[in-house]
Amino acid sequence: MDYDYIFKILLIGDSGVGKSSVLLRFVDDVFSDSYVASIGVDFRVRTVKVGDKIVKLHLWDTAGQERFRSIITQFYRGSRGIFVMYDVTNRDSFNSVQMWLKDIENFTTEDPVRLLIGNKADLASRRVIPFQLGKQLAETVGMPFIETSAKSSQNVDAAFQIMVDCLLGRFEDVSHNEIDDKPLPPVPVDPTVKRKLSCPCS
Repeated sequence: MDYDYIFKILLIGDSGVGKSSVLLRFVDDVFSDSYVASIGVDFRVRTVKVGDKIVKLHLWDTAGQERFRSIITQFYRGSRGIFVMYDVTNRDSFNSVQMWLKDIENFTTEDPVRLLIGNKADLASRRVIPFQLGKQLAETVGMPFIETSAKSSQNVDAAFQIMVDCLLGRFEDVSHNEIDDKPLPPVPVDPTVKRKLSCPCS
């Protein structure tokens, strides 16, 4: 076995917020201006090293259109981490965050780590959601928050690093590895564990 941990991570949010672009930037370090809406779900894998641990990430990119919601709800099961994403230039996508959070409550059983992402931060002239508004929402619902740009690659790696650090904070003292189809029960974050990045994910 060439890894210490394996985690299933889901990306959710309205259509067009840039979930696929963020994922492609993280996995392949590429970006395309051509927008093609995801159909159903897409699956990617990336392995990262954190300290002396090898972590394999199973990354599921979900379609944001309403007609696919009944399909993608089955993919919430077993997710250890979930990125909830909105577009800083689209107020409707920000308003939908509460709906996506409700779906997490309704369709997950493992108490996943949640992280709020405001994407397209490079489009300053078109921004309608200030940074402070996204941060305030995240603090209200108890999630870490970060703004990203898939186009410029701003904070994309940092977002995944926060997620992985939070996941290791929960599971590194529990088992050598964690398999998606045999989920472990959630474990509280040990506040004495020091990580490279702040992790308000408890």
